[in-house]
Amino acid sequence: MHIGDNRPANILLGQLVTSDLHLLQPHLERVGLEKGVFLSRSGEPIRYLYFLHSGVASIVSNRRDEVRVELALIGKEGVTGIAGLLGATSAPHETMLQVDHAYADRVELSCVTSVMDTSSSFRHLMLRFVQTVLIQISGNAAANVYDRLNARLARWLLMCHDRVEGEDILLTHEFMAAMIGAPRSAVTTALHDLESVHAIHTQRGRVVITDRTGLEALAGAGYGTPEAEYRRLIAPFGKSRNQQPQDREIG
Repeated sequence: MHIGDNRPANILLGQLVTSDLHLLQPHLERVGLEKGVFLSRSGEPIRYLYFLHSGVASIVSNRRDEVRVELALIGKEGVTGIAGLLGATSAPHETMLQVDHAYADRVELSCVTSVMDTSSSFRHLMLRFVQTVLIQISGNAAANVYDRLNARLARWLLMCHDRVEGEDILLTHEFMAAMIGAPRSAVTTALHDLESVHAIHTQRGRVVITDRTGLEALAGAGYGTPEAEYRRLIAPFGKSRNQQPQDREIG
């Protein structure tokens, strides 16, 4: 039996069976989050996991040469701190929030691992989510090698769009450039290209998605696989009009 009509905004929490929710819920703490806050730091102990109800978090590489590139996005479909779900106590990456005025249910990692030890259904759900993030990371790697900048930017905007309410994405050119590993000037040019075909409209610190279908066509094969895997393994997700119903695996 699942939670029922009173589902939280976080999709992953909404998929918990009632018994698992009862195990986890007493340990959840609702918190507000502001843009730029770090949900975990490179090399530091992972104390909390965050089930986001709004906002988008970026898992970012933290190389010794200070080059920072986004590895994956997590929003209302998931939970931060996947290294902790796999038994690690820290990770060489950092997780930061992209947008202002988000909120999440925060829970100590030790509580989550305790519930994973107690409940096989909860453990299977968490590990299925980890699988979708790993597929997203591999997709990012392939896109960075094979796709042109316009396609990579279109893919990234689609992934952000899937995780926010409405059509507006509040992000600066500088931030987008850092996240996709491209010069700011090149990202500005790519944004103009996407705007010229009416896929998006740009304002200062804001991108508005005006033609989702056109943006998906520009992203090509780089977009869609992690989202389809999430729908197959966990629940409906994303704003694509072309998504097909998926049979979810039973844990």
